[in-house]
Amino acid sequence: MEKYIEQALKNLKIASLNEMQKESLDVNKTHQDCVLLSPTGSGKTLAFLLPLLRFLDDKQNHVQALIITPTRELAIQIESVFRSLGTPFKVNATYGGHSMRVEENNFIQAPAVLVGTPGRICDHIQRGNLDLENVSTLILDEFDKSLEMGFYDQMEYILAYTKGLKKRMLVSATEMREIPTFTGIKDSIEINYLVEKSDNLTLKMVVSAEKDKLQSLFDLICQNSNEPTIIFCNHREPVERVAEFLADLGIVVTFFHGGLEQAERERTLIKFRNGSSNYLVTTDLAARGLDIPEIKYIIHYHLPLTKDAFIHRNGIPKEPKWETLYMSGGKKDKINKIDIVGFLSKKGNLEKDDLGLIIVQDFTSYAAVNRKKIRQVLAAIKDEKIKGKKLKIGISR
Repeated sequence: MEKYIEQALKNLKIASLNEMQKESLDVNKTHQDCVLLSPTGSGKTLAFLLPLLRFLDDKQNHVQALIITPTRELAIQIESVFRSLGTPFKVNATYGGHSMRVEENNFIQAPAVLVGTPGRICDHIQRGNLDLENVSTLILDEFDKSLEMGFYDQMEYILAYTKGLKKRMLVSATEMREIPTFTGIKDSIEINYLVEKSDNLTLKMVVSAEKDKLQSLFDLICQNSNEPTIIFCNHREPVERVAEFLADLGIVVTFFHGGLEQAERERTLIKFRNGSSNYLVTTDLAARGLDIPEIKYIIHYHLPLTKDAFIHRNGIPKEPKWETLYMSGGKKDKINKIDIVGFLSKKGNLEKDDLGLIIVQDFTSYAAVNRKKIRQVLAAIKDEKIKGKKLKIGISR
């Protein structure tokens, strides 16, 4: 309801929303399904919580909205933000490491909004603690991260119990190449704020004189101003080793990884947020979705293992819209652009807007295809022929 949105903004003491949040409010008022794409730290939590208020009914006494998120920290953060809105609606978070008995007691009087991680929600469903039949609104926060962390089966299992959905929101910090069918999202509208940030990002390389880079790291920190800094390592053990080394040299530092007890993880982030420590040594667990202050420096003590990990650590530009499809046939095979357009449209089920520039050479051809759909295209055409010829077709590397 609009009155709850107005009151929430007053409670948060927010004079005005950013453009992404405004668009989300407008779009979700008129569209059933929405995909929200925006960088980490851009205010996505409010962008999906404020529209949610329109779909809650204070006369209902069951779970009305389900928010699925990949990590404990995000579940706690979302619950906290929702409480700060000052609405009459009950909210609870459910996640691994939290007391199962406390959560079961919370469900005696069902929350209007339930925020949780996939594994723990599945546990409650299997124990008969949760009735999700009347959930009308679904929010999949950091959905790409949930898939990356292997929660596909759990989310599919959960959504099999949400038969009454009327509203779906999928939220992500990266482009979605394809959306799994189990989400039920089909004709969604996309809000895309994955704008390029390269002008605001300066990359520098520090060469260590020794294989053990600890002293070089300390020297680098001493040269930088005492501004909020995240130091990324790829594994838990080096996180603790690096933090211990810096602490021994008098640096006030905190560390964060998935092996810590939940209370320790929460305490670490609180210290970093409130400025008790300007240095956080962490795994990639802290690269996504956490409510942390404006960061001045990102230090990769270990280089990330994947391109996506690098993007999320630094918050840099999105991938281009197109990916190139290679075909082992061209002019000499009497294949032209019209043939390729017809083939990819009919056999690959592509719309006109999903095809970009097509180049036909003597013996090869290249077609720009919507990056989100290229893999489903390959699956659809793998046994098909073009002009009676079976070509080798794949993503150009």
